[in-house]
Amino acid sequence: MTESDGSEKELPPGLKFALEMGPLVIFFGSYFTAGIYWATGIFMVVSTLAAGTYWVKVQRIPANLMLTTAIIVVFGGLTFYFEDDRFIKLKPTIIYSLFAVTLLGGVAIKRPLLKLVLGNALPPMLEKGWIVMSTRWGVFFIAMALLNEFIWRTYSTDFWVSFKLIGFIPITMTFAILQMRSMSRYALPETASEDT
Repeated sequence: MTESDGSEKELPPGLKFALEMGPLVIFFGSYFTAGIYWATGIFMVVSTLAAGTYWVKVQRIPANLMLTTAIIVVFGGLTFYFEDDRFIKLKPTIIYSLFAVTLLGGVAIKRPLLKLVLGNALPPMLEKGWIVMSTRWGVFFIAMALLNEFIWRTYSTDFWVSFKLIGFIPITMTFAILQMRSMSRYALPETASEDT
């Protein structure tokens, strides 16, 4: 992925948020009204439609959305084929683990991949800042993968689904907010001087 030169189309923020979070919201609603199998099927369909809408609107699909949609479809399909909801419960573990390996692998070769993904969406930072942020997010994703494994293997499906809503999402948002201090600490000098 290369940095945008300004010629790439961008989705309106509201639509982008709806396409990225909408399938998850619909999954929660479907689960509590129709159960895990219906929710999984609807999740697969809506996630695919969201990725397709992204493509129609801007002729590209972000790598993270493409990856998560593919994993949702594959593990959702396995859930139905084997009639075993453990596969859909493994989905977050796989996604978190892949994100962790990608970010920490990039740090290992001194290529902070977080910069490639979010470079245009965040204030410019020193290279060290991108390394620090990539490392922290990589470790965070490992922790989230382990937490998902603990929750689904230890508690009921109802609790797992509820915790995805009232646990995973707030934890991720809180962690992201806490990273703001690092972003300002590693801001490029000209950016820091403009803010003062």
